[in-house]
Amino acid sequence: MDMNIKTLTSADELWSKVKKYAENCSWGAGKALAQMMDKGAFQNWERVVAALDGEEICGYCTIAKTDCIPNVDYTPYIGFLFVDEAYRGNRLSRQIILHAMDYLKSVGFEKVYLVSDHVNLYEKYGFEVIDRKMAPWGEEEKIYMQKLG
Repeated sequence: MDMNIKTLTSADELWSKVKKYAENCSWGAGKALAQMMDKGAFQNWERVVAALDGEEICGYCTIAKTDCIPNVDYTPYIGFLFVDEAYRGNRLSRQIILHAMDYLKSVGFEKVYLVSDHVNLYEKYGFEVIDRKMAPWGEEEKIYMQKLG
């Protein structure tokens, strides 16, 4: 599967299309992402990454200074990773993550973090658990890290 993966700022014409897709996708966190995109929450080097199959959006993630765990010194994060149900099973999440990692390396970062409660998903992409913290919704989440080679 050959996807076109783009790194977006609010100035990109795809921004509003990705925002609308996130708002209406099957994952509840998509609505929170759409609100962040609407309010200009992505500043400086922060971005939204979108995977496209032709004109169709089929997945996304964010590249941001912070994530859902407060009061930690880790940065930057890959967050809000979502792949459309019709595209699952094709390792699209891996392509999106690798694209985000290449971007972060290009702007000078040496490590990247992500927060998840998934089991054995990010480990297969080379991430390792470095911490565990309580999220604001009261569940323990793992903080993963990977060095940007």
